[in-house]
Formats: sequence, structure tokens, C-alpha cells
Amino acid sequence: MNKDPLHGLSLEKILLKLVEYYGWEELGRRIDIKCFNIDPSIKSSLTFLRKTPWARSKVEELFIHMPD
Repeated sequence: MNKDPLHGLSLEKILLKLVEYYGWEELGRRIDIKCFNIDPSIKSSLTFLRKTPWARSKVEELFIHMPD
């Protein structure tokens, strides 16, 4: 059994769940990056996160600690 909480989840699924739970405004407060704070969209955020390892790891960390 895989103990990795991100196993089998795409970055897009993680981001969609975070946006559904927190909304863009709160997500931008928790992780202060332009793609969450200025005209946010899933597409632009995915593009940025795929090219920016430090931001992606913050998103993954927030997801792991998100309440069920």
C-alpha cells in the first residue's frame, strides 16, 4: 500500500480541490503567488506551478494538511 498522500493525484486535481475548499482569495492569502491573486484560473496556475518547483511544493503541502 502506498503511503504517499499525493499518490495517484494529478496537480490539476489537487488544485481543483484546494480552490473548491478555500476559494481563490484564501488560496492567494495562504500562498502569495500572482497566479492565485491576479485574474486566477486553473490553466494559468497549472502552467506556473509546473514550471516553479517551490510554488508546487507549497501547494502540495497545503493540500496534504487540508482538513478532510
